[in-house]
Amino acid sequence: MSLTGLLLGVINAAIVAAIFVLIGAIIVMIAKWFSYSIDWNVQRLYLLVVLLIVLYMIVAMLLGLPTWRIVHADLALRLTA
Repeated sequence: MSLTGLLLGVINAAIVAAIFVLIGAIIVMIAKWFSYSIDWNVQRLYLLVVLLIVLYMIVAMLLGLPTWRIVHADLALRLTA
């Protein structure tokens, strides 16, 4: 793997983490508007899940595995034939 590919993969993982954290912050903000507080332990658990997703993305990048496979290649080939 080239240094450029490694750098792009790390930047991609950071962008995904930032999007997930932003979504979590928006959910907390909306909950505060409705006077509903989300426990800090639940927020920590959410951040742990985000961390695990990013860790999986980095390990998958280093090992050359696909991050998410939505449609299996054999199924796509059978559908087009």
